[in-house]
Amino acid sequence: MGRLPLLSDYVGLREAVDHDPFPHLAGGASPKRELEGEPLYRRALRCVDMLSLQGQFTFTADRPQLHCATFFIAEPEEFITIHYDLVSIDCLRGDILQVFDGWILKGEKFPSSQDHPLPTTERYVDFCDSGLSRRSIRSSQNVAMIFFRVHEPGNGFTITVKTEPNLFPCNIISQTPNGRFTLVMPHQHRNCSFSIIYPVAIKISDLTLGHLNGLQLKKSSAGCGGIGDFVELLGGTGLDPSKMLLLADLCYPLRGPAQMKVGCDHTVLRMVSSGKHINRVTFEYRQLEPYELENPNGNSIQEFCLSTL
Repeated sequence: MGRLPLLSDYVGLREAVDHDPFPHLAGGASPKRELEGEPLYRRALRCVDMLSLQGQFTFTADRPQLHCATFFIAEPEEFITIHYDLVSIDCLRGDILQVFDGWILKGEKFPSSQDHPLPTTERYVDFCDSGLSRRSIRSSQNVAMIFFRVHEPGNGFTITVKTEPNLFPCNIISQTPNGRFTLVMPHQHRNCSFSIIYPVAIKISDLTLGHLNGLQLKKSSAGCGGIGDFVELLGGTGLDPSKMLLLADLCYPLRGPAQMKVGCDHTVLRMVSSGKHINRVTFEYRQLEPYELENPNGNSIQEFCLSTL
């Protein structure tokens, strides 16, 4: 475990992927991030690529490239801005260059349609429709992506990717399999998901909601769904939190840390807020070791994800 599936497995791209498209997420060294006063980082884009740093990136087709995507991920507390520097594609021939606000893998979206502030159709910005009238596009969270198709060798595009601070991050994909984070939602009627694309042990150490309730396995009980402010723990194999299994919910004050091991490929902590209160949840997480997946014990809900073992 510990290695993300290839993008081609998810997206159905026809291009062969001969490298791990998620090197940083899979625990590689932190990339060099642009520092004030340093020259802009530059490199070529592959047809299927993954970027976690700022810089200027150029794609030039060496042959017809019909099923390409680049996934961008920033720090949890950052937005991503994609700026078109130069575009040379043939829209009339069927070339495509689209920015998507979030990620799509195998038809599943993050953030889900339920949690994103925009309708799905407005999350796409199509160069062939808008041209350079929308030269810069900013994401609503720390992930974004582009889809592109280029028929003519020599055609392509150049983009500059930069980040800017997000004071109240909502809907986050973690770059790392281990970490600690606090989600805060100040008087906003929004749902926020923190996504970890690994099987993990997760511990909730602090919870402040506008009312009270407790941690329970989601079985026949009504759970927290009828209450306006609560936290959910979700697990599954895809990307979309709305399609995941509800494993536990939390809407009572904590008498101590609440912790679980989740053997799913993908774990999400989701905070639902009514907008009437300031809600806060602090949690830490670590990737499960192989022996923990082989020998589950303790407070484990791994049976929901047997297909991933």
